[in-house]
Amino acid sequence: MQVSEISFKVGDKAVYPAQGVAEVIDIEEKDIAGNRQTFYVLRILDTDRKILVPVKNADAVGLRQVITEPEIQEIFDILRERTIAFDNQTWNRRYRGFMDKIKTGSIYDVAEVLRDLYRLKTDKQLSFGERRMLDTARNLIVKEIAIARKQTEEKVKEEIEAIFFSN
Repeated sequence: MQVSEISFKVGDKAVYPAQGVAEVIDIEEKDIAGNRQTFYVLRILDTDRKILVPVKNADAVGLRQVITEPEIQEIFDILRERTIAFDNQTWNRRYRGFMDKIKTGSIYDVAEVLRDLYRLKTDKQLSFGERRMLDTARNLIVKEIAIARKQTEEKVKEEIEAIFFSN
């Protein structure tokens, strides 16, 4: 059995893939099918949704700690990258690829989705789904950086917009 490397305490912030930053509001034990298991009770900050994550599966579901300043700089580097090749994929194939990246829970993958959709937007009209995904990727990144830096989301959003305008 794989033991989780990360452990959280009540009050800690954690990132749940595709949902964003959550607060650990409780750690409880429950009997599931006769087995006693310990769960993190997470409250997603954006939606107030509650999610139960078995402590022993926290790694498997991609639960991770909030990023640090060096990681934030890496994200900004990803956003500044200009190389983007969209062969003429159909929007729905692109959409699936982007969705898969968002679901990994990797902030770097989400940054690539944000960058690619932002660049694509300058070339052509995004589909409704792509616009929603652009908003999702932006929100995930902005909220996590704002929490990591203890800044307002507005300030982080401005910093990200500035990267795209200067590029």
